[in-house]
Amino acid sequence: MASDCEPALNQAEGRNPTLERYLGALREAKNDSEQFAALLLVTKAVKAGDIDAKTRRRIFDAVGFTFPNRLLTTKEAPDGCPDHVLRALGVALLACFCSDPELAAHPQVLNKIPILSTFLTARGDPDDAARRSMIDDTYQCLTAVAGTPRGPRHLIAGGTVSALCQAYLGHGYGFDQALALLVGLLAAAETQCWKEGEPDLLAVLRGLSEDFQKAEDASKFELCQLLPLFLPPTTVPSECLRDLQAGLARILGSKLSSWQRNPALKLAARLAHACGSDWIPAGNSGSKFLALLVNLACVEVRLALEETGTEVKEDVVTACYALMELGIQECTRCEQSLLKEPQKVQLVSVMKEAIGAVIHYLQQVGPEKQKEPFVFASVRILGAWLAEETSSLRKEVCQLLPFLVRYAKTLYEEAEEANDLSQQVATLAISPTTPGPTWPGDALRLLLPGWCHLTVEDGPREILIKEGAPSLLCEYFLQQWELTSPGHDTSALPDSAEVSLQTCCHIFLNLVVTAPGLIKRDACFTSLMNTLMASLPALVQQQGRLLLAANVATLGLLMARLLSTSPALQGTPASRGFFAAAILFLSQSHVARATPGSDQAVLALSPDYEGIWADLQELWFLGMQAFTGCVPLLPWLAPAALRSRWPQELLQLLGSVSPNSVKPEMVAAYQGVLVELARANRLCREAMRLQAGEETASHYHMAALEQCLAEP
Repeated sequence: MASDCEPALNQAEGRNPTLERYLGALREAKNDSEQFAALLLVTKAVKAGDIDAKTRRRIFDAVGFTFPNRLLTTKEAPDGCPDHVLRALGVALLACFCSDPELAAHPQVLNKIPILSTFLTARGDPDDAARRSMIDDTYQCLTAVAGTPRGPRHLIAGGTVSALCQAYLGHGYGFDQALALLVGLLAAAETQCWKEGEPDLLAVLRGLSEDFQKAEDASKFELCQLLPLFLPPTTVPSECLRDLQAGLARILGSKLSSWQRNPALKLAARLAHACGSDWIPAGNSGSKFLALLVNLACVEVRLALEETGTEVKEDVVTACYALMELGIQECTRCEQSLLKEPQKVQLVSVMKEAIGAVIHYLQQVGPEKQKEPFVFASVRILGAWLAEETSSLRKEVCQLLPFLVRYAKTLYEEAEEANDLSQQVATLAISPTTPGPTWPGDALRLLLPGWCHLTVEDGPREILIKEGAPSLLCEYFLQQWELTSPGHDTSALPDSAEVSLQTCCHIFLNLVVTAPGLIKRDACFTSLMNTLMASLPALVQQQGRLLLAANVATLGLLMARLLSTSPALQGTPASRGFFAAAILFLSQSHVARATPGSDQAVLALSPDYEGIWADLQELWFLGMQAFTGCVPLLPWLAPAALRSRWPQELLQLLGSVSPNSVKPEMVAAYQGVLVELARANRLCREAMRLQAGEETASHYHMAALEQCLAEP
């Protein structure tokens, strides 16, 4: 076609003479027929070769949008002219205009998106050259729009996602262009794409998954790179999971080069992040596949981090971290684990070596690298390991603790950057889009479970205290408490926020028991105590937060024993409100429950406590013990307890149930509280006697209570 045209550029005039002649004919056209003929000539000149931006703009100035609009929407073509020829001409002109980014974002182009989308799935002769040309021009227009700042949003709103899916599934002319454009839209606006076109996108995923499972050539490696983009933010269809797992099993079970293996590892990591282990079948084949995944991941991590001077492929290693996390979860699962015990032992061994490599890497990280996403990912996997295992690599972990405290403090103090880091890690690890659940945005939350274990041990605890971890934890707890308290928007907070508060409480409980001097001398714990006292009264009244209330009540009671001389605990309104709430938590745990066929009730758990008693009972017993210890230290506490009627109601409860239904540890806990209250206050003793306290004490063999109530 180019051979039929005059030279593209006349050096003397700087313009294309042929195009100038056609544009002149267009300007002088007197009717639609003449304008149509001139447009055909202009289109021919445009397609004859490349044109610069100025020439393209001159064409637009001469043509405008009016006539292309008519060409796209006309339903009456001249005699002997197929109607799609007119549309093809209109699309060709739009494609020419869209080469200019400014014109691609023009409202007159954007409002053509629905029409252009219909051309992708229109039926017609697949061998028709004009129709093929129109399809190519349509993709050129849509791709140009997608490249503008707000283009993806307009395309999605205009129904392009569904049209592209149908064009790809139809495997007609240009279906590969449809897939390429879909990939771009998903990368730019994943959530909106799935919201507008979920059924069609799932159909594409089913097709790609089936192709992946059947592929025997190099296309399977290309599909490994595409498939992560098409995994939905919600549930992945089970048939897709089966195909993906089968395809990955064949790939990873073969001897591969790194460029073949790495996309497969990243796809597996994306599935692990989105679905946990649900995509791996149960049974022997599934356990072998999971073991293979974790072993490959650990080898990759060691090769990348142990060899100095080599460039680390951070996206691949971070994906391997996700697979290691899956391995950690399955190795620590007691019920319905995919792994057999010998496999667990072997995987713990290889993961220990990989974690050693992670520690080695983190020891080399300087201040200038602390805000890099890969460092965050490395701290994340270390945190996941320490949450389950602190006995191995103890020396290396202790050496790294100062860095971890400084790192967590840096990210805590720059919370917005930390949240951005979590998104970068997700992108780095899995795919070009944000996958699945949001990863926690602060390093401290990742490290809390491990630090909870380490504060029990003398050596690590001393390092954490020396590096200022308790003060940091107090600040963090107070901040998180504020964010999760009533009156604040908690919708943006991760589900793990309340679990993190509970873990902080466990760490503080460890410090109360193992480092009481620290609680007494560090001012941050006074602030913490004030927050606990102010917060518990409202917390015990809130549905669904009983476990957190148990943590707060027990921690506050234990700290109150150590801080009993503090002015804040000398019968102030805050302290009275706290202990009233603590009594409410301790007193409502058990009730008398009638049993069929028996005249006597039995002691049973309250409905609210029953479902979580396994997690609650240790805190409850510790809270009872701590309350008992507070009574002689705070003279106002026994009269307050009497006014709450707790001792009377407790004796009434014990008197109404069969003694055989009350376990010995419960008897001991109840007796401890009753004895201290009776010793501390004469009115308490009198009230207990009036409630048949001596008789109840005799029935339950509470010798200490019997003796105390026998005194004047």
